[in-house]
Amino acid sequence: MPIHDGIQDLPLEEVVGDRFGRYSKYIIQERALPDIRDGLKPVQRRILYAMYAEGNTNEKGFRKSAKTVGNVIGNYHPHGDSSVYEAMVRMSQDWKNRMPLIEMHGNNGSIDGDSAAAMRYTEARLGALSAHLLQDLEKGTVDMISNFDETTHEPTVLPAHFPNLLVNGATGIAAGYATDIPPHNLAEVIEAVIYRLKHQNCSIDDIMKKIPGPDFPTGGIIQGVSGIRKAYETGKGKIFIRSKTEIETIRSGRQQIIVTEIPYEVNKANLVKRIDELRLDKKVEGISEVRDETDRTGLRIAIELKKEVNVTGILNYLYKNTDLQVSYNFNLVAIDNKRPRLNGILGFIDAYIKHQHEIITRRSHFEMKKARERQHIIEGLMKALSILDEVIATIRSSKDKKNAKDNIIEKYQFSVEQAEAIVTLQLYRLTNTDITDLRSEGQALSDKIAQLEAILSDVKVMNATLVNNLKMINKQFPSVRRSQIEEKIEELTIDRTVLVASEEVMVTVSEQGYVKRSGLRSFSASNGIAELGMKENDHAVFAQQMNTMDFVLLFTDKGNYIYRPVHELTDIRWKDLGEHISHLAHADSSERVIAVLPVKEFDESTSVVFTTANGMIKRSALNLYNPQRYARSLAAVKLKAGDEVINVFLVQDTDTVTMTTNFGYNLTFAITDVPVGNVRTSGVKAINLKKEDKVIGCVKLEKQHDLLLVTQRGSVKRFSQRHLEVQNRALRGLLMLRELKAKPHRYIAMMSVTADDKVNVLTDKGEVTVVEVKTVNSVSDRYSNGSFILDENEDGQVSAVWLDVNVAK
Repeated sequence: MPIHDGIQDLPLEEVVGDRFGRYSKYIIQERALPDIRDGLKPVQRRILYAMYAEGNTNEKGFRKSAKTVGNVIGNYHPHGDSSVYEAMVRMSQDWKNRMPLIEMHGNNGSIDGDSAAAMRYTEARLGALSAHLLQDLEKGTVDMISNFDETTHEPTVLPAHFPNLLVNGATGIAAGYATDIPPHNLAEVIEAVIYRLKHQNCSIDDIMKKIPGPDFPTGGIIQGVSGIRKAYETGKGKIFIRSKTEIETIRSGRQQIIVTEIPYEVNKANLVKRIDELRLDKKVEGISEVRDETDRTGLRIAIELKKEVNVTGILNYLYKNTDLQVSYNFNLVAIDNKRPRLNGILGFIDAYIKHQHEIITRRSHFEMKKARERQHIIEGLMKALSILDEVIATIRSSKDKKNAKDNIIEKYQFSVEQAEAIVTLQLYRLTNTDITDLRSEGQALSDKIAQLEAILSDVKVMNATLVNNLKMINKQFPSVRRSQIEEKIEELTIDRTVLVASEEVMVTVSEQGYVKRSGLRSFSASNGIAELGMKENDHAVFAQQMNTMDFVLLFTDKGNYIYRPVHELTDIRWKDLGEHISHLAHADSSERVIAVLPVKEFDESTSVVFTTANGMIKRSALNLYNPQRYARSLAAVKLKAGDEVINVFLVQDTDTVTMTTNFGYNLTFAITDVPVGNVRTSGVKAINLKKEDKVIGCVKLEKQHDLLLVTQRGSVKRFSQRHLEVQNRALRGLLMLRELKAKPHRYIAMMSVTADDKVNVLTDKGEVTVVEVKTVNSVSDRYSNGSFILDENEDGQVSAVWLDVNVAK
């Protein structure tokens, strides 16, 4: 590798890969992820150790937080003071930690997301439970390494005599790794560890009898036992955390929702603000006021409701659309043997047990060494007391301390350590009682050494020692479960009554595809249909008073439909144009609306009937047209090439339908002749068409209604429905025209009318003739061609026919 004046020529990929690899390893191992043994990140471990080393422990007074932060930065963690102080504050917050490790005087933040006071104002000390994390550090239980500037030493891990990682959990994001370990109940975790020690081959289900799930410091309701089990087995799983609520009755018979516990890590102030925004924006109906009534007695959010509202529906909506309910994803990743690893709960428990075995082993070796050293001294003192006069005479005849030690070593075969103890022995110890104390101490040391040897030689004794220690901690720190666990995740169904104010409105649709809803005030201030906002040459095909709780279905000639709840239609003034279907549902701008169906309920006993120009008919249950997603237009019927939908209407099983073709054939049959199909089908043959013939209309028979038929030559025929002959589906039908060799009549339109209706007839020359149905004589002759209402030569041939729309209520 060439080097020129200290400059290295290296490939960029190699340099970036190497440097980022080192950086990634650092933040994975030394910053973001906890150690599986003590459950601490390096900064947390250094804070606790710094407080321990400085004597800032639970049995002593509080010290300024700034002093601790300074010690941590100066001795162990050379990073920003804010990051160290924030880590210190978090370990003191009882809404973040199930068992806080630090006690802090002063403002240490709040569940509302408020920052803690500056470190010069707050005071802190180790929590009582932290003593069990740090206990036995001085007994060589863990490896100590040099600090960053090699002026002192720090532990690589804490002894951690309780399973801190499971108790307090952890969260962090590293390079390529993240962790989300929820907090658990101390008593339950200890019981699970003890059970694991006694039952080496226990299963996840056995452990879950001891630890049914997380136990969050903020309480709440956990839903989804299957998600907990999956997480405990694989390290990954999902649950839902729901706020704990109750319903109170207040003045005037109204009710309010009281929230007493919220999900873990949820900012209470933001939650209250979000609920109030939903109220102000009228996204949910029925909330009159939202108040944060939290005080020193506990958390309390009051959601005051209006009279006679659906409390359950509002609560479900808030669960779904606010942080009153949140999901929690387990990601049980921790540093295990110097590398990040995803573990199930058995992996965490086993790692803790393995760590404790090492701690107990190293502590036992340390204590045994000390005990044997002391026993050796005791033996020397007892021997010296038995020949006390000779020893004193030898010491008195010696020149100095060193000479005395050498003399008694040579004369009486004492060891160097024993000789040192003898020459430094105080005179008051030379009483008769001291020999008794020495014998008692010697026996106690022998018992202790035997006990330590048993621990080191028998894993059962070691486990018993661990169990006793855990039971002591459990007794000293009793812990009652805060989070309630429910097996199933409740499906949130939201009644529309909580989302929409029930209101009567006018809904209109024009032939060119413009849709709108208008308030009754806007409609009442106008002159009815005459002042309906439309483009020139457009006309209304639907105008009806509906409730905002209703639905409207718009069907097009291309076999598609647009579904909209009425309250979602754009509120537009009666005299303004409206929203085109191409914008409303991304529909093709060439599609024409040929039918509009108002719906209150999607009843499966009601059917939607489609008829096409090529003689097909389809019947499907109405409830199939109630989609979950409806941003775009949806397929209503499958059409063959060159076909189009000409009529859509609702029927019951008792109805009869009649259809007419361009050549004048009419076929009437019971709707039950048509099988019920699904949305995607094409239907069945309705009528047997002649070549080049097509269906021009189909309606259901209704009492007091006649058929109005219009030919291309401008002839109108009114025919009583009672004269129609019911036949079977798929026949040719009966002829309804007199055949003419010259200029034969061809039907352009057929519709069901009453005597009060008005019909508009448009010619290809743009002439519109309005026909009052009552002026057209009703005939019973099927072969009649009707009577002319316009001159074909002057006015042109008929191109379109439509009914005047009366505003229905």
